[in-house]
Amino acid sequence: MASAPTVAATEYEVVIGLEVHAQLLTVSKMFCRCSAAYANAAPNTHNCPICMGFPGVMPVINERAIEYTIMTALALHCQIAEFSKFDRKNYFYPDLPKGYQISQYDMPLTHDGWLGVRVGDEERRIGITRIHLEEDTGRHLERSEGGEAYSLIDLNRAGVPLMEIVSEPDIRSPEEARLYMEKLRSMLVYLGVSSGKMEEAALRCDANISVRPRGQQELGVKTEVKNMNSFRSVERALAYEAERQIAALRAGETIVQETRGWRDDKGITVSQRSKEYASDYRYFPEPDLPPLVITRERVEHLRTQMPELPDAKRARFEAHYALSVQDAEQLTAERAMAEYFEAVVAAHPAKDTTARAKAAANWVLGELRRLLNAEGIEISASRVTPEGLAELLDLVDEGTISGKQAKDVLEKAFAQGEMPGTIVAREGIAQLSDTGELEQIVDAVLAENPKAVEDYKAGKTSVVQFLVGQVMKRTKGRARPDTVNPLLLGKLDQA
Repeated sequence: MASAPTVAATEYEVVIGLEVHAQLLTVSKMFCRCSAAYANAAPNTHNCPICMGFPGVMPVINERAIEYTIMTALALHCQIAEFSKFDRKNYFYPDLPKGYQISQYDMPLTHDGWLGVRVGDEERRIGITRIHLEEDTGRHLERSEGGEAYSLIDLNRAGVPLMEIVSEPDIRSPEEARLYMEKLRSMLVYLGVSSGKMEEAALRCDANISVRPRGQQELGVKTEVKNMNSFRSVERALAYEAERQIAALRAGETIVQETRGWRDDKGITVSQRSKEYASDYRYFPEPDLPPLVITRERVEHLRTQMPELPDAKRARFEAHYALSVQDAEQLTAERAMAEYFEAVVAAHPAKDTTARAKAAANWVLGELRRLLNAEGIEISASRVTPEGLAELLDLVDEGTISGKQAKDVLEKAFAQGEMPGTIVAREGIAQLSDTGELEQIVDAVLAENPKAVEDYKAGKTSVVQFLVGQVMKRTKGRARPDTVNPLLLGKLDQA
């Protein structure tokens, strides 16, 4: 598979705007009572006359979808319109039963916001043009059997609430586009309004991209890029398309405004169709739905329901736990990971909260994440609970087990779902803390290795490591080297 090309610093500037569609985590669809949980359902089983577009039916607005959109708008510093409406977007496609989509056109629910994105050491502010609500379409599935091609339509997805977040053309590189998508997804998941899973099409992205001579204010001719189903695909597709447009302009060619599809297997974009304009959709107000009136009181009430968002949580982690910027960013990228980390710190409060937080961060971002990645599961599905990891940290702090032993215990706890203390007790791997017993073992080792004792007296201090190894062997690794060393040296010096 081709790697993502790098857009070189050239006389051209890349200009990108993103249109992100996020399915909302509502129980029912946007305009009817059908279940929106269609992922594992048999085809065409979550339908009714409304979402199938039967004549004479009357849609009803999903209030929770409105609330989720307002919460997202607040998180993105948007203005909330006191008055908005729904419109009919007319186009004909097999997965659109009515022949039109209920969406919003000239009077969206929210507008004029921004999202901060860190690119290297620079904090960039990407403008949000609007956020509006619409209904999702069904799924159009292409099949082939016996040499015959045919299409299938599954309308389970038709009517699921879909929030469209449209950015300003403020993005200046494919990398920045990826970072914007990752930050936006994190915020949506924090809010609990969307799963953010691109692999399940719950989060989708179309990009408008153009290039222009550096310093020119007028925008170049844009193309729309579709079919990007991962953050990596977003960056690769836009890098390719930018290079394609730059190469075309250098060759004296004209950029055509069109829709292009990303071929992830080949690492290229391909022409699909000429770009549509708003007039092509023949928008007009949806006659079956009343206008939306949003009061300031309702907006402020929803503001009070907002959780702590990623930027605020990151700043608190840095200030309260004295974590590095990098650790704080990684821990707060996912809400589940941030909550897991804080649960570890809170499970067994230590005298030194900063030291405990640093240790918890190291284990969560290190060994635990390695185990999660190896199995491809989220931290919310970890068989090691926050209380379990806190217990492991206590065992290390108390000297019951070493750091190396702790890694082995964590692997067993992760695989078996047991508490670390239970594993340590069952397998008898606690470090030897009885100095009397340890002294007897050291005496026995010295008695069995008289030549090593004589070599030490002759100035060969390297034999100490050999003797330490013999003690560790006798104790099956349960003795602490930092305890064995001074004990051995004391006896050798007295011999």
